[in-house]
Amino acid sequence: MKVFSLILFLTTFSLSAQNSGHTCEILFKINTLLQKEHIHPKPIDDSLSVYIFDSFIDELDPARSIFLKSEFDLLSQKYRLTIDDKIKSQDCSFLTEITTIYRNGLLRNKSIIEKIGRGTIDYQRKDTIRFYKKAFPVYLLDNEVEKVWRKKIQYEILDDITEISQNLDSLKTNFIALEIKSKNSIIQNELCRITTLLNSQTNFEESIYNHFCSYFDPHTTYFSNDTKSSFVSSMSKEHLSMGINLSMNEKNEIIIDEVDPNGPAFQTGKIKKGDQIISISNQKDTLLVSCASLESIANMIQSDTNKNIVLTLKRNSGKNFDVTIEKQVIEDEENTVFSFIVKKSEKIGYLKIPSFYADLEDNNVKGCADDVAKELIKLEKDNIKGLVIDLMDNGGGSMEEAVKLASMFIDSGAFSIILDKDNNRTIIEDPYEGMLYKGPIVILINSNSASASEFFASIMQDYNRALLIGSRTLGKATMQTILPLEDNDDQNFVKVTINKFYRITGKSHQGTGVVPNVKLPEIYENIYPKENDFPTAFANDSINIRLKFRPYLKNSLIQTLTENSKKRVSNDAYFNNVQAINSKIDSLLNKTKRAIPMTIDAVFEEQKVKNDLWEEISSFDEKKLNLNVDNSTVNKFLLALYPTDRVMNQLQIDALKANHYLNEATTIIQEFNAFK
Repeated sequence: MKVFSLILFLTTFSLSAQNSGHTCEILFKINTLLQKEHIHPKPIDDSLSVYIFDSFIDELDPARSIFLKSEFDLLSQKYRLTIDDKIKSQDCSFLTEITTIYRNGLLRNKSIIEKIGRGTIDYQRKDTIRFYKKAFPVYLLDNEVEKVWRKKIQYEILDDITEISQNLDSLKTNFIALEIKSKNSIIQNELCRITTLLNSQTNFEESIYNHFCSYFDPHTTYFSNDTKSSFVSSMSKEHLSMGINLSMNEKNEIIIDEVDPNGPAFQTGKIKKGDQIISISNQKDTLLVSCASLESIANMIQSDTNKNIVLTLKRNSGKNFDVTIEKQVIEDEENTVFSFIVKKSEKIGYLKIPSFYADLEDNNVKGCADDVAKELIKLEKDNIKGLVIDLMDNGGGSMEEAVKLASMFIDSGAFSIILDKDNNRTIIEDPYEGMLYKGPIVILINSNSASASEFFASIMQDYNRALLIGSRTLGKATMQTILPLEDNDDQNFVKVTINKFYRITGKSHQGTGVVPNVKLPEIYENIYPKENDFPTAFANDSINIRLKFRPYLKNSLIQTLTENSKKRVSNDAYFNNVQAINSKIDSLLNKTKRAIPMTIDAVFEEQKVKNDLWEEISSFDEKKLNLNVDNSTVNKFLLALYPTDRVMNQLQIDALKANHYLNEATTIIQEFNAFK
């Protein structure tokens, strides 16, 4: 298992005094907007300065291998407590000075890495290396830069070599030849990354705007016209795409994993599954994949402004070849509602909602609620006796769609209380009387269920309309809207937090997440980021209000179903194994690491622990479960008309057949029907 250190922003260093004035002007306008519209505006004071300075340095130098301590101390003394004053006085030259010193640090590192590449490394010298879980102080001294980089490269070489084989004796026997090859590759990759950073055309202004915004809360964000367009596109099930799915193999190569037969990549006739991507170009900038950050690769591919992409590919051991792809608007199957039938003693519907997508640009594209309605009608034609709604990994989206969705399952009543910056309370009522579906419901949630997902799930839980199973959700109970900086500005926008929402009981899941009725462990659940992990997240609170509403099921029935499910889960081998694996992951990632000797024996042992755990996770046997999952009668008919959809359809069925969370959900519904 390889741990990747990602550089989150590519940078340029052509900022000028003119840009300094422009930067301050935009920051001034952002602040004006936030003071007027944000639900909890903050004063521009020393706290803002500290936050912007610290977060910006963390972004530029997360591994603390670029800035010298003397440089950091100088910048800290000048700007850590004065950025607020600089902004107020329209002097943002601090950005130019920080980025200039940063550039010099990159050039210094480049020179040192080239020197290390020309020399030899003494592997007999006794030394150790330590890794930190979180950000730590800048401590790099001028006379220790070469030593730090030599240790870093030496460890990377040893780490790379020990990944080749699990036979330590063989590695030692062939160490000289392996070391030469590994060292050359690592040196070239490090130099390539630095060159990419130095030559990139992205500037820091947008980064500073975002740090300024996130000081108010984690979800307030600056958008340029391009980033706004990409964000809005991501909220829809239809967007510009090349029609390919990518993955990373064990050699850290980017491989084409799937080619959508309806997409533009397939239409070129030149691209096949398994092709390796060597470089990506938008015909202005070119990223060499081997030395670019994963985020920069994703941005190049996903940005709506990059409508024409040139991929340099390699197939097997053949020569590199270029393919030009013009993106097309296609439906994202992985971000579209779909349904199946689970056959046990009775038929139970399964409904996957990957996100609360919506048409935000009035293109007459149906949102997720309309798609759910269509799938429900299909399922009910097969006379289902219950419904499982899967919100796992649903990061949210349109609150309007969430309200529409809740209305399908709630007859009438209040859904939520919305609070604005003036503490005005607005009650969201069920917009449509009646229910589209009246049967029993179980909802699957997990650590990545967020925002609109939590909003919908909490309504269903408060009304006893559904039993929630899974793990605690993210904990976001705020609402945002996108506003231009000024009425006539079509280039600068802010996604600003304008509301907080509360449950009909007056409570909030802000920071705490929605707690399921039955907890089902999931792998990695303790390392997924939560709302409270963000330093500027709002604290949990509640309001003194309780709306009258009528629960659908008696608390006693909910309690009985909950207790019986908990007993099954506690005795289930699969879920017990998940907990055991999580304990090992927690031990590996969360415990303070000891200093590691810089020897092949020590690195091999460390690598073995990680590889063994990764192997255990990868080979975790889910195939012992073989649920009877099939398409609805209507979807079978549609598949006959559109045979190109069969591949994705079968992949979805195969995944659900081994889904233990779905198995427990359907068991709960069976038990409910037996009680009924």
